[in-house]
Amino acid sequence: MPRCSFFNHMDSKRPYSIAVHGGAGTILREAMNAELEQHYSEALTLAIHCGEAILNNGGKAVDAVEAAVATLEDSELFNAGKGAVFTNDGTHELDASIMDGHHRRAGAVAGVKHIQNPVKLCRHIMEHSGHVFMLGSGAEQFALEQGFGLVENSFFSTEFRREQWLKLKDTDVTALDHSAHHLRKFGTVGAVAYDRNGNLAAATSTGGITNKRYGRVGDSAIIGAGTYAENGICAVSATGYGEFFIRGVAAYEVAALIKHAKLSLQQACNEIIFEAIPKLGGDGGLIAINNKGEIYMPFNTKGMYRAAKRENEELQLGIYEDK
Repeated sequence: MPRCSFFNHMDSKRPYSIAVHGGAGTILREAMNAELEQHYSEALTLAIHCGEAILNNGGKAVDAVEAAVATLEDSELFNAGKGAVFTNDGTHELDASIMDGHHRRAGAVAGVKHIQNPVKLCRHIMEHSGHVFMLGSGAEQFALEQGFGLVENSFFSTEFRREQWLKLKDTDVTALDHSAHHLRKFGTVGAVAYDRNGNLAAATSTGGITNKRYGRVGDSAIIGAGTYAENGICAVSATGYGEFFIRGVAAYEVAALIKHAKLSLQQACNEIIFEAIPKLGGDGGLIAINNKGEIYMPFNTKGMYRAAKRENEELQLGIYEDK
């Protein structure tokens, strides 16, 4: 059976919608405890509330996803911002992207080491440069010119992530945060939103994979792979084995199936998560919202940290395949 959550509500008044994820993977109930579950639930709820407060006040979808993802970047529970995994040389390299469905504007960064909230820098790239994608030190130079402060790379370190890295640092092995090597999973984060004016937006942020080398970049920073938004169609944020989501152009493919093949949101997401990505050899999940404000959150792994909220409806939370 598909492991996903689907919330469908039709209303001509365009009620807002927002969803967030904290990564998909080998998330097992037996490897958790009530206290940890509570921490995850609180972090996801806080992210939803930060984004919802903007939408409830008539704000834009892009503002809501930026706020939600920044909140998750500030949580040590997830592999994004504070709590990001270590690279092979014992540092942190952060990737992120954001896309506004209105005119399909976008901003992205990869390999930044001193930006507390990479998603906020993505927003500045989108709105205050003529570019979409910036890398490493160049992105940080732009950040300084935009008034950002830099933090020490050690700001992102946690003891839990250091222990993960120490087990791998003298090998050529890399480990996805959601792989079977780490049963306690906290991964890539993302958000999608639909505002009262019918605008869609998506954002994604990650620290990559443990022990990564050579400046490896996954799908989170790549528009069309890990993040995509187009007004009138859908907004998507993905999580999983990034190489396969890049090869499958996963986030855009969801939109293309809706736009050109006339599939429903559920059908399009299922085609990518349960057919296309597994055929390539990958796994993971995504969250998506369409132009009716419907939310769908499929994943083909044992779990995905996820939450969704529609105007005048109750918050929906899930961690495992059976909620």
